[in-house]
Amino acid sequence: MSGVELRASISLAGVYALRMFGLFIILPVFTFFAKELPGGDNYTLIGIALGAYGLTQAILQIPFGWLSDRIGRKPVVYLGLILFALGSFVAAMATDIYWVIFGRVIQGAGAISAAVMALAADLTREEHRTKAMAMIGVSIGAVFALSLVSAPILNLWIGVPGIFAMTGCLAILAILVMYKIVPNPVISRFHSDTEVTSSRFSNVLRNPQLLRLNYGIFALHAVLMALWLIVPVSLKETGLDAAHHWQVYLPVMIGAVVLMIPAIIYAEKKARMKPVFIAAVALLLLAQILLAAFNTSFWGLVFALLVFFTAFNLLEATLPSLISKIAPVGAKGTAIGIYSSTQFLGAFVGSGLGGYLFQHFGYYAMAAMCSGLLILWLVLAVTMQAPAAVRSKMYQVKEMNTEQANDLSRKLVALSGVHEALVLASEQVAYLKVDGEFDEEQVIQLLGGTI
Repeated sequence: MSGVELRASISLAGVYALRMFGLFIILPVFTFFAKELPGGDNYTLIGIALGAYGLTQAILQIPFGWLSDRIGRKPVVYLGLILFALGSFVAAMATDIYWVIFGRVIQGAGAISAAVMALAADLTREEHRTKAMAMIGVSIGAVFALSLVSAPILNLWIGVPGIFAMTGCLAILAILVMYKIVPNPVISRFHSDTEVTSSRFSNVLRNPQLLRLNYGIFALHAVLMALWLIVPVSLKETGLDAAHHWQVYLPVMIGAVVLMIPAIIYAEKKARMKPVFIAAVALLLLAQILLAAFNTSFWGLVFALLVFFTAFNLLEATLPSLISKIAPVGAKGTAIGIYSSTQFLGAFVGSGLGGYLFQHFGYYAMAAMCSGLLILWLVLAVTMQAPAAVRSKMYQVKEMNTEQANDLSRKLVALSGVHEALVLASEQVAYLKVDGEFDEEQVIQLLGGTI
């Protein structure tokens, strides 16, 4: 990567991390705070407040991406971060649960994900774009773990209102990073690998394998958000003070990462993605059963959380990879956009419906909801087609017309090891899906050294 590309990738990962940290950090402590507010004796409202950001995020993420094509990436990111900061400050000053819900809705309206990904694509060459996206992905995983560990301590020091105010300040810091450090793109154009195009919607939405994965991410985040309604309270009821919950979350997250890594290596190296994926979904279901069975036992909860986050981290890592392998070539951005919106919708439904069930029917009704979502996911995972052992490649091509691009696509797909190929004259990019027999030198020769 060039210096500009490295600077862009690191700074955009920082912007994304600052925003996501603000969303994640309240999860382990929010229920304690909400229960003390007027209206907080109703778990339905607590659940809605916890997941409200997901609803507006799901609705606005794709439109904000399209808006960035019209008015520029950075203006949309600035707007999103301002909305996120405003929502954080509203939640910090809330006097009842309804104002918290309002603040969380505004937070979610700051839907910058698609615009950030598009900006990353503008600032990196095709052959280095995967690295940039990986940096952003790693930053999200890192801040998720950091937020779980730091939230109980920060709650002790400044309380949840202080945490909300802090997240607003972090959003302002992200604006400064965007303005001062993130480079301005020389050319801003559409990128099929990172952006959503309406012409690809029908292909993606009619793909049964992608629909299975979309349901999976919906169920995964629905269960995750329902978990945060109850687990912190359950840990406290076992005798562990809320300020010390980090002593559970820290070893659990470290252990989960250690257990997850060999499974990912095995899945990718041995082309055993489907068996590992099914095992992870089954493990998540087992964790849900353990959480229900041992909700009054400290060590039972710790073990159940270790199982849960091992499966969760494994699925969070493998689902995007499966999307990339299954999505039609040239429609990866559309597939990921729909997938991400479904993820946020799952967060809203899981916390809202989970809170309602807990309020009216008790803990085991909510646990049954989570188990039902996971059982259906397990059935869909078992019956899905095993993804091909392919990886995505992108190459810049010289300027050409549509007919020449179509002809080049046909020649590329005829090469050994190339499963799919699509040359888009408008983007001057060739998108390929290739396997282990792929010979890159043949592609370079065919493209005439335009890489």
